[in-house]
This record gives sequence, C-alpha cells and structure tokens, in this order.
Amino acid sequence: MKGIILSGGAGSRLFPLTLVASKQLQPVYDKPMVYYPLTTLIEGGIREICLISTPHDLPRFRQLLGDGSAWGLAIEYREQPRPEGIAQAFLIAESFIAGDAVTLILGDNVFYGGEGFARAFTEFQTGATIFGYHVHDPERYGVVEFDAQGRAISIQEKPKQPRSNYAVPGLYLYDPRVVGITRALRPSPRGELEITDVNVEYLRRGALRVHRLNRGFAWLDAGTSSSLHEASAYVQTIEKRQGIKIGCPEEAAFRRGFLSLPQLEALIERMPRCEYRDYLVNEVVAEARGEAKDRPA
Repeated sequence: MKGIILSGGAGSRLFPLTLVASKQLQPVYDKPMVYYPLTTLIEGGIREICLISTPHDLPRFRQLLGDGSAWGLAIEYREQPRPEGIAQAFLIAESFIAGDAVTLILGDNVFYGGEGFARAFTEFQTGATIFGYHVHDPERYGVVEFDAQGRAISIQEKPKQPRSNYAVPGLYLYDPRVVGITRALRPSPRGELEITDVNVEYLRRGALRVHRLNRGFAWLDAGTSSSLHEASAYVQTIEKRQGIKIGCPEEAAFRRGFLSLPQLEALIERMPRCEYRDYLVNEVVAEARGEAKDRPA
C-alpha cells in the first residue's frame, strides 16, 4: 500500500500564521504538523509516500523531508495548483498510485492511541475503509449513519441535521478503483471533488467498511488557531506525562524495521543538541540496547 499526505490549501483559517509558513509546517508542540500524519503512515507500514501541496509551499516540504531516505522511505512530491477538493489528490497522484492500494491522510490531522488504525491497515484487502469518531458537533464533518446492526447505511457532508454523532476523520484507505471513481465524480456546488462522494460510491457498491474508533483514541484537527493550540497542549501533556513522543518519524521508522539501530544512531548523530535528540538517545536507543531505566509509575 502507498500513502498520500494532502498538505495543500490556502490555510486561511490560520491567518496570519500562514503568512510565515504553510499550515502543515506550523508547530504542534515540538514538531512540525506534517510529522504527525507522516508518522501515522509509517506506523501503518507504508514506505512509499506522495506529499501534495501548493507550488509555493512544496520547496519547504522538500527541504524538511527530503526524499525520505533518512527514515527508510521514498517520498515524492506533487503540486496542487488550486484546492479543488480532497479527492482531487487521487487524480494528481495517479501515476504515483500506479494501480496499488492507497491511504490518504490529511496533513492537518493528528491521531493518537488505540489499535484501530493498525488493525485496519493489517486487515485491508479491497474496497474502502474509513473511520467513525464520536464528536459533539458532527455538523462540521462528514457524518456516518449506522443501522441497528452497526452497518454504515449513509454518509452526509456537513449535514444541518446529522443522523449520528460519528464524524469521518481525515484518514482513508482505498483499493485502486479510487482513481476511476474520482474521475467519474462531478464537482460539488462549491466546485470541489468531495471525498464524501467517493465514500458514498463505495458504499453504494457494498465495498465500504467503517471502523468505529474507541473512546481512548484522540483525533485532533489542527486547522484553526484555537485547535492548533489545543493540539499542542494535548501533545505536550501526553509527552510529559508518559515520557514518550507523539509524531516522531525516527522512532516509528525504527520500530517498524525501516531503520536499523546503527542507521538510527547515525541519524541522531547529525542532529543538534536538543530535547528531541535526547529523547531518541535516552529512550529509543537506550531501550533497544537494554539500557532504558524504569520510569516511575
């Protein structure tokens, strides 16, 4: 399976921060926002990744991530000249997808906790898999309706009267048919190729699976100034409390076997002295060498 990180858009909801840098390059606590979706894909076992952004911002992403080889990945880049819907990503990246299954993740979504994603990646074979996350304001999102047996029966985009409280977060798994389905879509009234329409078509074909995420799972959409602050506060709280890092691609790549221990150590050696480096040395490398100290309860 291949992965797409969609990091385009004007970032108008984060103005004036986006006068300085793209939304997905803003800091979420101690890391650039894009590190979080990148880490989610790595944790899912994905090594071939395409990042889509604006012509203006792509050079900054290239500077930050390079070709991905530092993490044992292969990262390609594609331009999205105008934001014309999430589903447009499949047409932009068609040559990258090249007939494979693909995961699309939004560059401003932060996920943490639970086994729902890992299980979905492992079990995926064909069709489409999306997720349902219980929220108190479903009218802001795509909403999944379930029948009495827990099967998805409808999906609506930002409904005024939601039929459930289950929103669809920004991570989607599709088989290769997604490109043809997207090409056949008509733009919505706002002129975009809607990801909800892609999901509705898979549902119509009886090929859509919806995983409901448990209460211990956290989904943070860091697309506004207030939600960006909330995401940073959440990540800081978890990291300080548990002594781990969320959204650390070096650790994820090592634990996935994309990097050997000598490769990880060489990568760390090129980092400046900082808390991020200290974590990798004192926690990840020390644990791998059997030197990690027991943390207090």
